[in-house]
Amino acid sequence: MGELSLVVFLICVLGFLHIKSETIAEPLVTISLGQIKGSIITSRLAKPIYSFRGIRYARAPVNELRFKPPVPTEKWEGIYNATQDGPLCPQPSSDPVSEDCLMLNVYSPKLPNGGENPKLPVIVFIHPGGFHSFGGTSNWVGPNYLVDEGVVLVTFNYRLGTLGFLSTGDKEAPGNNGMKDQVEALKWVKQNIESFGGDPNSVTLMGYSAGAWSVILHMVSPLSQGLFHKAAALSGSPTGPWPIPSNQLDVAKKQAKFVGCPDDTAANILKCLRTKSFHELGESLPKFKEFGNDPVLIWSPVIEPDFGQPRFLTAHPIHLITSGQFKKVPFIIGQTKDEFGQFAFNVVNNETLSKEMNENFEKVAPISFLYERDTDFSKTVSKTIKTFYLQDKNIDKSQLTPLAQVYSDSLSGFGINRAAKIIADHSDQLVYYYKFTYQGRYSHFYTPESNSTVPYGVVHQDDSLYLFYIKKLFPLFAESSPQEVEMVTKLTALYGNFAKTGNPIPTTSEKLDNVKWEPFTTADQKYLEIGDKLVMQEKLYEKRFQEWEKLYPLSMYQKNKHSH
Repeated sequence: MGELSLVVFLICVLGFLHIKSETIAEPLVTISLGQIKGSIITSRLAKPIYSFRGIRYARAPVNELRFKPPVPTEKWEGIYNATQDGPLCPQPSSDPVSEDCLMLNVYSPKLPNGGENPKLPVIVFIHPGGFHSFGGTSNWVGPNYLVDEGVVLVTFNYRLGTLGFLSTGDKEAPGNNGMKDQVEALKWVKQNIESFGGDPNSVTLMGYSAGAWSVILHMVSPLSQGLFHKAAALSGSPTGPWPIPSNQLDVAKKQAKFVGCPDDTAANILKCLRTKSFHELGESLPKFKEFGNDPVLIWSPVIEPDFGQPRFLTAHPIHLITSGQFKKVPFIIGQTKDEFGQFAFNVVNNETLSKEMNENFEKVAPISFLYERDTDFSKTVSKTIKTFYLQDKNIDKSQLTPLAQVYSDSLSGFGINRAAKIIADHSDQLVYYYKFTYQGRYSHFYTPESNSTVPYGVVHQDDSLYLFYIKKLFPLFAESSPQEVEMVTKLTALYGNFAKTGNPIPTTSEKLDNVKWEPFTTADQKYLEIGDKLVMQEKLYEKRFQEWEKLYPLSMYQKNKHSH
């Protein structure tokens, strides 16, 4: 063999070896539907994560399947390429979006090997975004922190906005398709997660904001029973002042107008909306804003009227919980110190908005603070808020703090506190309540005056950045950021322990500040403050939440009224 041909031969052999090692680095999993090829990414602690992204869990909800409940996916031929994220569901975004978006990601620290299956606890995470934004893709919900706890993490997309929540109050569109997508994803997990090293009998359902609403709704939904075994609702609950209607025909009519459709009958609205591109529907989101960036919630799950279809939500969640009709599982719930407080800056720093809120408080307040509009009861709520929080003063920069508290309590705080109480009162499982107060260097909101480097406080989602690597917004916390790493270590340990045992601190340890997280009861109302140190406290924002309890007594929901 001549020298040149020997070189060529060696190059070919090396090339072949290279290809061979590459293929070994591509994990392959077989499920009932077919084979799936993934990739390997690295965790914060430099361990391998077997990553399978963009796996279809339901058929593309397009054409005749638009506005219909999800249809399970079919088997495929060949090897499914799950090495990249799928698109987000339609919304205004710099990320790729598509109506064909019903996909999920699975991240496992250990795959089955031969006859051995690690059967690790599974966390299924439901993303935030007000039922109209974001998704479960790896740049929004990175697994790099949580998987180090020895859990399998599943994230997913579900249909958003009009495409996910259109509800016209008739059998054409009873609503809740986005929620039914979530149920479909949970069914997929139950059927397939064992192939990825997960335990289908140890699934923790965890969600943030709209995702936390979703978690509590799965607890009361007849469609979700048997699909999860523990639950964690972070910074959200459907048990606040937001009126859960039986349809959102008013929102459907707005959507129709925004894209040039007739808005006279439900049938005509649907017929025309079916002809519109998903881009047109997704991009029209900003048109729904009525006062600055408010309301934060536009579409929501609805109490489904019975047209013979499988109903996701059959009554108000408060009614279902207080009458014991819910899945009783170990439960974590909590909120950040300032929640939606940053919204107050939009008002006090904008003369037009502060003037409008001052002159038309009765009209504007229900839009901003998400309670019913244009009724005598609505006026009572507005008057109470204005007196209790704002001392009946005009809104200007001096009122930043009380206005921030109204936003925080109305949009999330009160509903979360109420959920902790009614679930603790009606469940035979333990409830763990927390308040997250750790203010690090990073935040979802920086004080406008400080050139964006000083966090204003600890706002909505400021704990999520220690649970997930949010690549879109923050650096990966590693050795170069020791204070962030310490919080990552604590927070992932709490949720990792919970996924494994149903108790976030099964044994006290130095790592978790030797604290015992005592369960919440309505008698003592204990919660864990998660700050520089972990400390047990009690009676969170008691005076503030009592005002809301007076306005929205539980008796209001006893007869299963839909109105308030």
